Amino acid sequence: MFPTLFILLFIAHLLSDYALQTDHQSEHKALRTTAGYWAATAHAGTHVLVSAVALGLGGLLLGLSFSLPAAVVALLWIGGTHAFVDRRWPVTWWMTNTGSKDWISHGGAAHVDQTAHMAALGIAAMAMAAL
Repeated sequence: MFPTLFILLFIAHLLSDYALQTDHQSEHKALRTTAGYWAATAHAGTHVLVSAVALGLGGLLLGLSFSLPAAVVALLWIGGTHAFVDRRWPVTWWMTNTGSKDWISHGGAAHVDQTAHMAALGIAAMAMAAL
C-alpha cells in the first residue's frame, strides 16, 4: 500500500505546489510578515485539502484501507512540514551548513526544497501504511 499512498500524495503535492499555488502565495510565503504567514498557511492548507481529496479517492476508487487517525496525522504532518520548508530559511540554513552554499546561487534551493517535501511525503505514506 505504501507505493500507492506515496503516488497519491505525490500527485496531490504537484497539483498543490504548481497548479494551485497562487502568485501571491509564491511571492509572499517566505516573508516574515503577517502577509507571509498567511500566504504560507494558505499554501499549506491547499496541500492538506488536496492530499485529503487524493487519499479519499484512493480509499473510494482503489479500495485502500487506512485508519482515519493515521490519515489525519499524515495530513497534519504534510501541512506542517510544507509550511516549515516553504518559509525558505530552513532550506538556506541546510545548504549553508552542509557545504552547498554556492549551489544556492545556481538554483539549488528549489531542488533541496522539493527533496524535503518528498521526504516528508514518504514519511507520511510509510506511517499510513504501517498503522
